[in-house]
Amino acid sequence: MFIGHYGVALAAKKVAPKTSLGALFLATSFIDLLWPLFLLAGLEQVRIAPGDTKFTPLEFVSYPYSHSLLMVALWGIALAVPYKFITRYSRGAFMLWALTASHWFLDLLAHRPDMPLMPFGATKVGFGLWNSVPATLIVETAIFAGGVWVYLSVTRAQNKIGSIGFWALLAFFMVSYISAAFGPPPPNVEMIGYFAPFAWIFVLWGHWVDRNRSLSSPSPLAGEETP
Repeated sequence: MFIGHYGVALAAKKVAPKTSLGALFLATSFIDLLWPLFLLAGLEQVRIAPGDTKFTPLEFVSYPYSHSLLMVALWGIALAVPYKFITRYSRGAFMLWALTASHWFLDLLAHRPDMPLMPFGATKVGFGLWNSVPATLIVETAIFAGGVWVYLSVTRAQNKIGSIGFWALLAFFMVSYISAAFGPPPPNVEMIGYFAPFAWIFVLWGHWVDRNRSLSSPSPLAGEETP
């Protein structure tokens, strides 16, 4: 899953309104940002195998350190603890942990049974949404659209960056998604490892746009803490 993760992060702004959208994007994509590093280091494995599922040409052979349920929970703590220490914003810290954990459960829906529970266990699970291209597009686009609607309901643009920049970000998301879904498979595994970290652009773009938007109205969920 790709834009579905970011849809959940956009919706999380309602729960943790003082947390930057960039931080929310970082949490929801954190294990996918770690994955290429482990891939290049030889700690995890992926294979280019068109037809492994109908939606993606990638066969996720082994990714116990980035994508096992236990490690995902620990990676969430690794994000949430320093955020809480720096910002003193408990709700935001919890949301960073929850978004990191949510990545595993959304991938559980999309992947075939290749999602590990433990870094050294043999049990792998997955519901296989990727075995249907139409179903994947419908479900993931719906999650993303719902997140956009929630985010727009709780924020408003302060200037053109907050307005045009936000809609440009959404367009970039969709172009990236369609390209990944219907474009040619990557030429080799190394290319995946080198280009996957470019997902950081969504984190930086989200932070930039969010700085130029404000809350639509005071939210009871904001609490008394400072971000």
